Amino acid sequence: MANPTFKAWFSTARPKTLPLAVAIILTGSALAQWNGKFNAAITVLCLLTATLLQILSNFANDYGDHQKGSDTAERIGPLRGIQQGDLTFAQLRKGLITAVIASFLSGASLIALAYENVNDLIAFGILGVLAILAAITYTVGKKPYGYLGLGDISVFLFFGLLAVCGTYYLQTHSLSADIFLPAAACGFLSTAVLNINNLRDIEQDKKAGKNTLIVRIGAENGRKYHCILLASAVICYAIFAIQYKPQLLFIIALIAVLLAKHAHFVYVHKDPIALRPMLGKMSMLALFSTALFSLGLLILA
Repeated sequence: MANPTFKAWFSTARPKTLPLAVAIILTGSALAQWNGKFNAAITVLCLLTATLLQILSNFANDYGDHQKGSDTAERIGPLRGIQQGDLTFAQLRKGLITAVIASFLSGASLIALAYENVNDLIAFGILGVLAILAAITYTVGKKPYGYLGLGDISVFLFFGLLAVCGTYYLQTHSLSADIFLPAAACGFLSTAVLNINNLRDIEQDKKAGKNTLIVRIGAENGRKYHCILLASAVICYAIFAIQYKPQLLFIIALIAVLLAKHAHFVYVHKDPIALRPMLGKMSMLALFSTALFSLGLLILA
């Protein structure tokens, strides 16, 4: 096969999921600015590293699922590049290795720019390696944790608490209790994106032995779980506003309306095919919600 086109690699990177990376870094940086310690260079490197880790995760997901025969013609979501013959397995492996190297170099550059002491180097070095390993082992390996129903926990941690708090710390070199509520809200929104993917693919995942959380609890409970995730994000934002910035409550009410509309659609539409466009929409909702919160945090007196 000839070298894959840019379109093939772009599709494999799953651009609809990439707003997640922007969302979490926006929140951490806005919180840093709120505390008077915003650093533009660190923010840009955080954005680059988070985006590369998301791409790495998507490449690894395709690689692992193809290796295990999970991505079949029955798949409801968009066909992967490797399914359509746009990429070979060997080419995807090379792409995966390239994404690992790029993520490592970006993360190392970020740490080199932002660290203040040896403890920072050690702590963020370990976290960086763990983030790369988590992205790969979601579907790759003998016992990938995505096949054991643990993907939601990983997404909540790495695309919520750790990402937001890490972005904040690298700019302020401190941690305070007030940032954990917005960080948790990002985690819930990121997990909701994964949940849409798993709800859509539940039947195929069952056949392939991919025991996601949704396979374990069933589609009906999965739809309820989705509503709980979105409600939890709103609650975290609201508690933060009540405690630290009540002027944000109007914006949070708008976020609540948007998320409630999405939750209602997911809950009432039982056919997985109806959820096909919801992955991109949920990802953009996560970005829009965090952007509204971040702008409100910075603009409102």
